[in-house]
Amino acid sequence: METKDELLLWHETEQKVLFQTPIMDITQTHSISPENKSGDYIVLETRNWIMTVPVLEKDGKKYFVLVRQWRHGSKSLTTEFPGGIINENEEPEAGAARELLEETGYSAQKLTHLGTVSPNPAIMRNVIHFYVAENLVNTGFQNLDKDEFINCIIEPVEETLQKMGHGQYSHALTSTALFLYMQKFAKNVAF
Repeated sequence: METKDELLLWHETEQKVLFQTPIMDITQTHSISPENKSGDYIVLETRNWIMTVPVLEKDGKKYFVLVRQWRHGSKSLTTEFPGGIINENEEPEAGAARELLEETGYSAQKLTHLGTVSPNPAIMRNVIHFYVAENLVNTGFQNLDKDEFINCIIEPVEETLQKMGHGQYSHALTSTALFLYMQKFAKNVAF
């Protein structure tokens, strides 16, 4: 017996690559609806991503380690949690540790998976994995890609919470990371 949700499923019958770029392919899929109607849809194919919420504890207070960088899409500086693309054949947790170290110079003695979401399921096929990084050790050395220019910022958790969604704190995936962190670690917060 079919459930109501099973009556919503489309079936992809064909896919072709329309355009390839270094970071993603633009594809066209041909799909059949639950009522046997067909259509062509644009889907972006890219590798999966990771984002890490680095938590630094000192003097009994918690701080986030954030990165500030230029984003070409919004033509603006953004303040966000470190993250990036998972390398081919790399496990998400290893990618999280690598990106954290490269962008901030911090290594984590403990990584905990917070969740995995689809950045935009309407047009994208990839997912992003979120981790919290704890027991941080500062190596004092960033290892940035040739086109990365990043400032590392240490900020009290409360300050980040107040700024999220405003000004430079506009990165939607950073908001998602913060929500998943709060869901797991915030005390006395009703969800």
